[in-house]
Amino acid sequence: ECSTCGHEWPKDAAPEAEDGPRVVKDSVGNPLADGDAITVIKDLKLGGSKVLKAGSKAKSIRLVDGDHEIDCKIDGIGYLLKACFVKR
Repeated sequence: ECSTCGHEWPKDAAPEAEDGPRVVKDSVGNPLADGDAITVIKDLKLGGSKVLKAGSKAKSIRLVDGDHEIDCKIDGIGYLLKACFVKR
């Protein structure tokens, strides 16, 4: 279980086979690339009383491997986000 977003994976989940370059898509299906600008589409609880508000923008994202595909900075703070919570 992810402590940030609460996503749970089945225990018997097998690793996905690599069939070429990985394509990461935002919440509306647009492919994302390194350097894109994104907008958060819903409030995200970060733990405690911290919340990343909907409409927050990040410029020059970086795509990374793992379940949280986007590495970015919003207001000078680094975040790892899932692509399903952002739009290009």
